[in-house]
Amino acid sequence: MRQRPHPFIVAVMALLLSLTGWLLAPPARAAAGDGTPRDANIAFYGRWDTTDPAAVVPHFAGAYLVTGFTGTRVALRQRGAIDLYYSIDGADDVYLRNVNGTVNLTPTPLRAGNHTLRVSYRVVAGSYRGDAVFQGLVLDSGATTRAVPRPARLLEFIGDSITVGTTSSKNALTAYGWLTGEQLAAAHTQIAEGGACLVSAADGCTGMADRFLRGNTPAGSPLWDFSRYQADAVVINLGTNDVGHGVSTTTFQTVYTGLLRDIRARYPRAAILALQTFTKRYAAQTQAAVQTVTAAGDRNTFFVPTDGWLPAGGLSDNVHPNDVGHRAIAARLAPIIAARLGPGTTPSASASASASASPAPGTACSVTYARSSEWTGGAQFDVTIRNTSATPAAGWTLTWTLPAGQRITQAWNAAVTQAGTGARAAGVAWNSTIPAGGSAGFGFLADSANSGATGFALNGATCTTA
Repeated sequence: MRQRPHPFIVAVMALLLSLTGWLLAPPARAAAGDGTPRDANIAFYGRWDTTDPAAVVPHFAGAYLVTGFTGTRVALRQRGAIDLYYSIDGADDVYLRNVNGTVNLTPTPLRAGNHTLRVSYRVVAGSYRGDAVFQGLVLDSGATTRAVPRPARLLEFIGDSITVGTTSSKNALTAYGWLTGEQLAAAHTQIAEGGACLVSAADGCTGMADRFLRGNTPAGSPLWDFSRYQADAVVINLGTNDVGHGVSTTTFQTVYTGLLRDIRARYPRAAILALQTFTKRYAAQTQAAVQTVTAAGDRNTFFVPTDGWLPAGGLSDNVHPNDVGHRAIAARLAPIIAARLGPGTTPSASASASASASPAPGTACSVTYARSSEWTGGAQFDVTIRNTSATPAAGWTLTWTLPAGQRITQAWNAAVTQAGTGARAAGVAWNSTIPAGGSAGFGFLADSANSGATGFALNGATCTTA
């Protein structure tokens, strides 16, 4: 005869089943608008650890959060002391040092209505300065958060302390990656660590080829979930530090090729731009790695020479750009990214030239150019169009003849077309108007179908203005 279980056992089993159901059930999602870290109206850009739903943590440089809110006041809930930057309604970032607890971001109440907030924690050499743990927002009674439209594009920058923004005035916020993203009205993040290498070196240098795959910089950190966002463009600036850690050119090229393939596997549609380091270290190996993946069929990965990008006085030391240097890099990089991303991505018009007087037709101009870099079968040109008249010019064009077999492969700060040996460049939105006596510049790369060909030049260059 079958024995019935004891009532106490039945009760215990029922309790266990109840607890199991509670443990396995998906956690209740916070209501949109309540300002908690799980509020769907708060957008987190970059790699954030959301394991603890009550306290989320940013990793790498350049991570930030954005939300809208109603009411007249907003405060942050911070677990421990931290340095941070915040901007309300697009105003200049405010720097707060060593703040914790409930951090008031509106010592002067705002006007009643809708507002926006951006918060970024300060990094030093890739590590956050303090306890970078976001525990939510405090708003006025009855106020709520509001969703802010997300940018159509997202840019990711992989690098070392240069990409972090070390020695610039606001670290990540004044680094070329952040500035480029802002110029293109794109979301952005800097997957970077101060002192990092491309290759994980035996002496402990952080290898970004590995850390790109992870959610944080320490060795063995959990792998990043790439389904959380997809980058539209990835910019790599690595190789400055590997020389000091005994990385051979052969190893560097092999690992760089692997990184390009890893990026492509995670971001199938992204444009990948491999920058020549500003010190030109491992430049040949970087270019060779790009050639390896393009020869295998990847037509959306590019080597980007950076000769002449840093102006005189653009470094704070022998390696790190200062604010002037980072702005110059962003000015060169933004149009290159825009060209790769296609329509709908153009540098902000705020960077364009302007004139106080009405432009007059028929103004005069002159052209000068420098062949700033040349290699076997290719060269880079930097071109300057100068308005030599006393009146502003409303637009400009330049025509020239290319040597037979020469092909323009890349251009920035101009709309450049080629038909046979004829080439034409025209000003774009941000540099088409040239003030009286002023100038506009653009650059391009050219290669030759004739291996080893020399004689790269702008033959018969003629400029005209509107």
